Amino acid sequence: MADEWVDWHRRYDQDAQMKGRLLLVQARIREALDRQPPGPVQVISVCAGDGRDLIGALEGHPRARDVRARLVEISPELVARGRERLARVAAPGLEFVQGDASTTDAFAGAVPADLVLLCGIFGNVTDEDIHGTVRHVRELARPRATVVWTRGRFAPDLTPTIRQWFCTEGFAEVSFDTVPDTTASVGVHRLEAEPRPYRPGVRLFTFLEKVDRPSERARRPG
Repeated sequence: MADEWVDWHRRYDQDAQMKGRLLLVQARIREALDRQPPGPVQVISVCAGDGRDLIGALEGHPRARDVRARLVEISPELVARGRERLARVAAPGLEFVQGDASTTDAFAGAVPADLVLLCGIFGNVTDEDIHGTVRHVRELARPRATVVWTRGRFAPDLTPTIRQWFCTEGFAEVSFDTVPDTTASVGVHRLEAEPRPYRPGVRLFTFLEKVDRPSERARRPG
């Protein structure tokens, strides 16, 4: 599985859709940081990859030193690459953890968070797991926390339903953007309802076998 995700990250070098999505995510992270009051900003990144979204957003950002982040990724190679990236930014509060980000245990001691990153997940799990993850975000977040998430708009387009799930769970939509001429989209929601207490041992999602993932089915011809 780890080798698969290393290969997946190589697509950033030539895939216009992935490049466009990355730039959008980085922009939305910067905007979320701009909205934060003075003081530490707690961030969690679920299935963080090599961290290029958060780390890239922090490069040159005035709040970089305020960020306290836990980036959780299952691939040892991507974690190693992420730690190398950290050396290029003035953000000493970031930590990479090699492990399974699919349960709330991975974020013990790093929540509640001001910013939750759920990027590169929703196209690889069942609809039910997406819905469950949205419900459980309130257990990982502070009041008015920002959630940045991604999902392709390939048929059948689930993004309108995901946006409604967030709203039903007490989030207000901040923005929803698409990458032109692609199916990629980036959503941002802010928690308006009261958070729920953190619970350890909760499974958020399980990645499907590659052949069964909605994102992979969308890439196959016909």
